[in-house]
Amino acid sequence: MSYRAKLRTGLLSATIFTSTALTTPALAQQAQEAAADQDANTIIVTGTRRSTTIMEAPINISAVGADEIARQRIGDVRDLADFTPGLTISDTGPGGTGTIVLRGLSASDTASDGASYDDALGVYLGEVPLYYDFKLLDIDRVETLLGPQGTLYGLGTLAGAIRYIPNRPNVDAFEGEAHGSFYGKSHSGKPGYQVDGVINIPIARDFIAFRSATGYYYDPGFIDYPLLVQTPGVSLPQPSGTGGVTDAGYAANLTGQKDLNFEKTFTTRNQLLFTSSPDFSMIFTYAYQRTKTDGAQSNSAGVLGTGKYQSGARYIEPVDRRAHLLSLEINANVADIADLVATTAYTNVRNRSQSDNTDLLLDLDYDYELFPAFTSWNESDSRREQYNQEIRLVSNHGGPFSWVLGGFYNEQKLQRDYAEHVPGHPWVDLATNPQELEYVSYTTSKVTEQAVFGEGSFMVTPKWQVTAGARYFKYSSDIAGAATLPLLGQPLSPYDLPVNGGSAKKDGWVWKFNTSYKFSPSLMAYATYSKGYRIGGPNTVAPCQLPLPPGQNICALPDELQYGPDSTKNAEIGIRAQLFDRKLSFNVNAFQIKWQGIQVDSATVNGIVGITVNGGAAKSQGFETSFQFKPIPELSIQGIYSYTDAKLTEDVPGILTIRETPGDYSNRFVQLDALDGDRLPGSAKNSGSLGATYTMPVKDGAIIANWTATYRGNVVSRLGWDRAYGDKLPGYVLHRATLSYETDTYSLSLFANNIFDKYAVVSVGQDRSRIGVNDGTLARYYRQTVLNPRTFGIEARIKY
Repeated sequence: MSYRAKLRTGLLSATIFTSTALTTPALAQQAQEAAADQDANTIIVTGTRRSTTIMEAPINISAVGADEIARQRIGDVRDLADFTPGLTISDTGPGGTGTIVLRGLSASDTASDGASYDDALGVYLGEVPLYYDFKLLDIDRVETLLGPQGTLYGLGTLAGAIRYIPNRPNVDAFEGEAHGSFYGKSHSGKPGYQVDGVINIPIARDFIAFRSATGYYYDPGFIDYPLLVQTPGVSLPQPSGTGGVTDAGYAANLTGQKDLNFEKTFTTRNQLLFTSSPDFSMIFTYAYQRTKTDGAQSNSAGVLGTGKYQSGARYIEPVDRRAHLLSLEINANVADIADLVATTAYTNVRNRSQSDNTDLLLDLDYDYELFPAFTSWNESDSRREQYNQEIRLVSNHGGPFSWVLGGFYNEQKLQRDYAEHVPGHPWVDLATNPQELEYVSYTTSKVTEQAVFGEGSFMVTPKWQVTAGARYFKYSSDIAGAATLPLLGQPLSPYDLPVNGGSAKKDGWVWKFNTSYKFSPSLMAYATYSKGYRIGGPNTVAPCQLPLPPGQNICALPDELQYGPDSTKNAEIGIRAQLFDRKLSFNVNAFQIKWQGIQVDSATVNGIVGITVNGGAAKSQGFETSFQFKPIPELSIQGIYSYTDAKLTEDVPGILTIRETPGDYSNRFVQLDALDGDRLPGSAKNSGSLGATYTMPVKDGAIIANWTATYRGNVVSRLGWDRAYGDKLPGYVLHRATLSYETDTYSLSLFANNIFDKYAVVSVGQDRSRIGVNDGTLARYYRQTVLNPRTFGIEARIKY
């Protein structure tokens, strides 16, 4: 089919809330047959683990297809929120995956550096659960299942699941693609670029194929670090008092570096497919990604005269993250009764980082600051290994009853080593402590989960179906570790101390009930009542040595070592329709989620170190809608909107740690209660996007113009933000545009993001009670993470 013919049939229309994933050879054959019988606007989905059209899918699925990923330059998970209703993602820079909140289900404070792991939301690469920001390179689509998905997906799908569905190897033909972009960014001194390519090789035609997608990304930084100390332990970090820095004081003590929050990422995904018939295949996958940066995407709220795109940190803050993924997926038809899908996977993620630690020690007020040249830096090395196995059978025997049965096993090990340094401090004995260590700890943990699950659907009539499912799970969690204070004469290594730790375990059931009724081929209503769960686990704080030794202790007491599971119950109704000869397609749904035993951030009694605890209950309710309208073949208008009202429904005692008087270091911390009615932090009540795409055929291709406006409403930074010195971050509107010429074999585009260079704070670290002066030293603990500024450039793509 020619490019112009594709345009006429609408195959290139935007896919804001549709999906096309296929998981087995049998499902692929069914999908091809279904596609042949339907027009181009009928989409095949497999989010229910069964092959069906989008109009027949009885659950709430939102997806962004390959064309939209390319045209909107959706690079990784951070860009998804603009095109997925109910999803809030704060772009906190390349140092972490980012903070992802679905339907408001987060009770923890926002952070300036985001998150590298989160088990409230399942993130999958193919069939493998892995919370990591793999680049969306050679991806067929990204599918988001909104609401708890505990029965079929498990593993922390408390709020929902995001699935990256990669393009699979093609055994029939050679394929290749090369892509590159070159762009500038406001407030940055360097250009950015991206180069990537895809190659597909049929090694043995019809039987064996290899597919590889590899890319390198350089995104220039825009956050400067003007207040770095020249010589740690000698240079004065605040040479001219709290009012600013004189030229002479700066020249003698400080230096600066520009654009430190750059991103350097190398990524590759390689797949080897063996197939003997349409009824059997094996896919081996190896994926690797490594990201480096030297700074955070946050400013210091003007401390010591720093600007909107400047950090007040005393040290550079490098992060080095990498992930390996190995998996084997087997798909087979079992006697024309069921399709077998068996996935075995091993993932290994390592994060190494260093950051300015001075403000943490100032906050603890142990009088380190009485040494005028006092500064501190920390280093962290976290290694997470995960092995998981899932086997499921999906019926294919036909008839009014269909079913899914499966089993799941997951084992996750975490090793974290952490150290804090106080260079040049007079309390350090260099003879016995040459690395000038103040605090050193390690923790090791192991969490093992097993589950069995099943789901069955019955067609009561050709228009009415009912589905019921359940999952039984159990898990065990073990943690061990130790901490030492070499500054006080304790051993240099915590591995030389007795091991402390604890264990926990739990089991339980989750379930799902679903029904849908198809009033006509173009109008369906659906309803779901489901339960989601998230297992508990260990806190990564070294256990206390009991009885506590005299003096400073930074550790977790026995009841602070572990936290328990939490669960959600979701009630949802929705309508999916296509009207006016399928010119208008839309989905609208309303939901209410009740959340029990909330996992929420708190702090240890000893050392005020962040941990997770259980407490309280919450409710999230609202509605979501998405639509696509094609008034004429050349014009497509698409949009999403969501309203999410998420708040506590009971008090949580002593969960908020603040200073009683902001900036007053003469008193210790106090703990406030979170109260019934407090808004949950991290998500927007109102969010949405509206875009228009116009296509004009020209010769063998088309000129395609797109303009999209996105809106994120205000976000609160913590529970009880108005009492606990948190922030209510204002909402903002952004604009992006693309002008492209596309053919079957190549495309050339001009693009711009954040066209009007909007400045906005998307997240904060710490709270405003941490702002102040301690013995003449101005604290810089509070940080504000900011939006990427205006980006504009050119990109090209060629296929063969």
